[in-house]
Amino acid sequence: MNPQDRKYFVVGFVVLAALLYTARLFYVQVVEDKYKLSASNQAFLYQTDYPPRGAIFDRNGKLLVFNQVAYDLMVVPRDMEGCDTTGLCAILNITKDEMLKRLARLSGSVEDASRDYRSHIFESQMLPELNARLQERMYKFNGFYVQSRTVRKYTYPIAAHLLGYVGEVNDAECAANPYYKSGDYIGKSGIEKGYEEYLRGKKGFQIKMRDVHNNIKGSYQNGKYDSAAVEGKDLVATLDADLQLYGEQLMQNKIGGLCAIEPATGEILALITSPTYDPNLFVGRDFSKNYVMLVKDSIGRPLFNRALMSSYPPGSTFKLMNALIGLQEGVLTPATMYPCAHGYPPLGGKPKCHPHGSPTNLYGSIATSCNSYYSYVFKSILDNRKYKSQEEGYKAWRQFVLSFGVGMEIGTDLPYENKGNVPTPEYYDKVFGKGRWKSITLTGAGLGIGQAELGVTPVQMCNIICTIANRGYYHVPHCIKTIEGDSSFVQRWTKRHYTMVTSTAAYEAVIEGMAQVMTNGTGRAVQIPGIEMCGKTGTAQNPHGDDHSVFVLFAPRVNPKIAIAVLVENAGYGAAYAAPIASLMVEKYLTGKVERKDMEQRMLESDLIHKTAGTQKKVSH
Repeated sequence: MNPQDRKYFVVGFVVLAALLYTARLFYVQVVEDKYKLSASNQAFLYQTDYPPRGAIFDRNGKLLVFNQVAYDLMVVPRDMEGCDTTGLCAILNITKDEMLKRLARLSGSVEDASRDYRSHIFESQMLPELNARLQERMYKFNGFYVQSRTVRKYTYPIAAHLLGYVGEVNDAECAANPYYKSGDYIGKSGIEKGYEEYLRGKKGFQIKMRDVHNNIKGSYQNGKYDSAAVEGKDLVATLDADLQLYGEQLMQNKIGGLCAIEPATGEILALITSPTYDPNLFVGRDFSKNYVMLVKDSIGRPLFNRALMSSYPPGSTFKLMNALIGLQEGVLTPATMYPCAHGYPPLGGKPKCHPHGSPTNLYGSIATSCNSYYSYVFKSILDNRKYKSQEEGYKAWRQFVLSFGVGMEIGTDLPYENKGNVPTPEYYDKVFGKGRWKSITLTGAGLGIGQAELGVTPVQMCNIICTIANRGYYHVPHCIKTIEGDSSFVQRWTKRHYTMVTSTAAYEAVIEGMAQVMTNGTGRAVQIPGIEMCGKTGTAQNPHGDDHSVFVLFAPRVNPKIAIAVLVENAGYGAAYAAPIASLMVEKYLTGKVERKDMEQRMLESDLIHKTAGTQKKVSH
């Protein structure tokens, strides 16, 4: 090769090498974003600024839920190269295997973790002491950084099911709402879930600069691209914390649900599920351990909200409903007399009844809780000549029941509300065959006395009593009174929901019977001196064990301040446990103190969960 050609070859080679190098730089810096992301992640930390959630107060201004500072240890798996994993495991008191398992869970697999640029929570809700130990050696823990946030703290160990709890979002929640990203927290139940959008506030965003030692060196461009977080709004609950605490003490070592409502407003004064748990168990690093512990409690199932989600046969408390419908339909008057031969005579004494005077009128039937009387009443409603068939009569009866908020979602502001059950005609077509069931069939099944397939939640039971106390209407039961900065919220619950029973005389007749329950009937033992109370006992037959004790009540009779429904599982007669608990709750709320110490002590000390022998099954009354 001559010198001239050699010169061109060298120049060409240099030009080619320069073009290849330039093309590679262009690809790395412009086309391929892997290297950009790597450089960016090494130089910058993109940090979410979580606002404090709104606080929750009770109706009297007592602080129920507030915030405390905690720290989440975050990890970007792709940036972990060179991380002192041994030192980190020692501080966190975990093994190397546990670390690898966590990383695999976060990213799908260990291999995926090496390519994962997302931030994940590696260790949640650390206390300040642990955070301080980490900060001393943070420069050794590549890929990790600490995210400060606030976590919930509960002033009193009460109302776990009403208040709810907060937990880390799952994939389904992130997919359903783009606001949430992995590592965010969200209300999972109760008020925390129902009012999540008010409580959570609005997240902020910060870009931090860091050096090669993983130390934060300040905000990028003095925070030019940052956005400030907006605090969540405070809520005032309708709950009376003192009444809630007292009710939980009375229900301790019992299984069941209790709901107390102010009839004039629909405000929930107490909502109790028993057994319950301390809501502080769901705060901090022990959340998962405590959750598993409660899930494994198969006897009490403390995580299950019985007051809102458990559908029970209402038993004899449902006789009030059938009395109202019968009076409205004109097939019953207060003077109507029916016989009782320890049961319903047309069906040979089934359903059975306890001994009492016979025959009796409407008032006496409520006071003595006569099964036979309400079997007659129920059959007369379905046999009403205004309807072309008994099936049409049943459909009309069912619509009356639905208008009281039974067999449907009432629309309360708490999530996971159970509709209960009022069987459809189609259901009985399947059970008995189309055209093969009559009014006597359903009477014998016990629909007239609140048995058979009927299902009512304690909240619905209480709402029925509110409707009677209001003489024909209810406000949707709710647990939040006001929201900070939202003056229009108070109007949300003012609507009156009227039932299909429009006769004021019908309500007054039933109320008179309920008053006689307390003066000379099945509830006389729990009457509060000086307070005119209107109640009804119930013994809900339980095909799977001992009967449930049920009691409903409102007081005072004029201008009612409180309505309450109590169901204690496997506790027998309504007057045995449910009635004393309800009466003590009313005394506490209306007078501020409890004078009947013997009754109180018996309820506080009763243990129906750990009893060695069950009570005998009893006739429903």
